[in-house]
Amino acid sequence: MRQQSRFLASVAVTAMLAAGLGGCQTMSDITGSISQKPAASPETDPHRAVEVTGERYRADPKNVEAALAYGQALRASGQRSQAAAMLEQATIANPGDKTLLAAYGRALVDNGNFQQALDVLSRAHSPANPDWRILSVQGTALDQLGRHDEARRYYESALKIVPGEPTVLSNLGLSYMLSKNLPKAEEALRQAYASGRADARVRQNLALVIGLQGRFAEAEQIVRADLPADEAAANVAYLKQMLSRKDDPRTGAAGKLPVASLSRPE
Repeated sequence: MRQQSRFLASVAVTAMLAAGLGGCQTMSDITGSISQKPAASPETDPHRAVEVTGERYRADPKNVEAALAYGQALRASGQRSQAAAMLEQATIANPGDKTLLAAYGRALVDNGNFQQALDVLSRAHSPANPDWRILSVQGTALDQLGRHDEARRYYESALKIVPGEPTVLSNLGLSYMLSKNLPKAEEALRQAYASGRADARVRQNLALVIGLQGRFAEAEQIVRADLPADEAAANVAYLKQMLSRKDDPRTGAAGKLPVASLSRPE
């Protein structure tokens, strides 16, 4: 069960394919990969980190660094709505601070407030000084709103700044997946996977795209790569479950398949 949960974190069931491979829903379940961590320090215990950074923020609510640290700790502990609310107050206390606006926009995406996130993120950088990370987050928000062509323009702009960046390529691939273009999705995800800088989520996204095209043996080989036997077996079992699922596990809607999570660089 632990290994299966870790795989679920890497390939979160956060958007669903409508009418085969159509639009998407919220990103509320997106997380990074989970690993066993030693207890006892703010750096390793997310709940303790929330306590420590929260105390620092409350002592000086106008401190930008304190607000950023507290927001990140809240997001890391799964308190998405609290992070968005706190960062909103921090942006009010520090009007025009682009770093805070970027963090607030990311928190809004985490919380499923995609249109509001786009409005906030548009003020977090400028065409004269674009930030590829923000461009990528804007793309994920647009994908979640079903505006896939527009989302891909943002990813392409980000890739002009950081060619070959695996998180952006992964998002581009998933954007193609959501608009039913599986060969283009595979092409982008293979580029991300081959970069040598991709994390486990990119591997699982690629495996899912290949599996959706019916090449399960190849998808299984990718899923198993570099993993202990027991964890590889659990990951393969979960991939089979995802690819064979006929109903949305949360709504019961028929004819939908789970899609891997979009990546958002911090």
